[in-house]
Amino acid sequence: MLALKRFWAILKARNLEFFRDKSSLSWSIIFPVLLLAGFAVVFSDNDKDVYKVGVIDKPDNFSAFSDVRFINFVDYQDIDAAMTKLERHQLDLVIDHTNKKIWQNESSANSYIVQKMLSGAIDERWQSSFIDGRAIRYVDWVLPGILGMNMMFSCLFGVGYVIVRYRKNMVLKRLNATPVKAIEFLAAQITSRLWIVIAISGSVFAGCDFIFDFYMLGSFWNLLLVAVLGAMSLISLGLLLSSRSRSEELTGGLLNLVTWPMMILSGVWFSLEGSPEFIRQISYFLPLTHLVEGARAVMIEGADFVALSTHTIPLAVMTFVFLTIGALMFRWDGDGR
Repeated sequence: MLALKRFWAILKARNLEFFRDKSSLSWSIIFPVLLLAGFAVVFSDNDKDVYKVGVIDKPDNFSAFSDVRFINFVDYQDIDAAMTKLERHQLDLVIDHTNKKIWQNESSANSYIVQKMLSGAIDERWQSSFIDGRAIRYVDWVLPGILGMNMMFSCLFGVGYVIVRYRKNMVLKRLNATPVKAIEFLAAQITSRLWIVIAISGSVFAGCDFIFDFYMLGSFWNLLLVAVLGAMSLISLGLLLSSRSRSEELTGGLLNLVTWPMMILSGVWFSLEGSPEFIRQISYFLPLTHLVEGARAVMIEGADFVALSTHTIPLAVMTFVFLTIGALMFRWDGDGR
């Protein structure tokens, strides 16, 4: 049974250790801000090298359109989803084969250019329609990815390295000689890292929102729910990876082994929309994917609690699985002893 007095003592000690490390604390705050500022400057004109066109019910004989260079054609089954992306400048044009319509965003320069590029391949009998909407800047889109990546490093390395360092420096062995139980130690480590990550990420978000005025359609409570579940799943994964090892080198290798695929395949820097199906299947099993995509769904699409279930349920399941296996494998001395 969890003894609150011992739990609180370990929690307090871990928090003091973190906040006294000024370099780590400063880097956790400054790094995402610098990335956001850099992307805001580099992509401030919102130019694109490749145009993106949504196609509703793409037919087999689509070569007349697809032969046009520099355009990425993305197949959609849901016209409402495609129209929403067109309205927010995430698509430059929508071709609706079912209703023989070409949808264009009249406030988007790219939409006008793509329509002219495809004019030779468009049947004159097709109807042209227009919509309007506010553009989603790249800095709006990339914000969840940057904060999610920062949370990933903080959760994995903040738990994994700390536990291994404690084990290597004999701190865990000394704690094992006290009345402290493993569940109390692990609960304190998880709670400490969770509130630190949420507090720092929330502060960075609020400060950057004041500067950049981010696009936000959904509820802040739903955004907080996604952040908490995402952080819990990553912390649990860090616990699992460090449950037995005494080697900082081995643990660092394992942590890099899981962080780099998540950075590349979780949609942090670029959308996986239109990528091969097996890539999207792999990304579905990565906790960072659901953290980033869930946050984007809240901010950009205004997703409610029910709509978020496609991300919150996998995060909750991953947290339970990682936490259960990590707790069962945990050893004070490591290496199976």
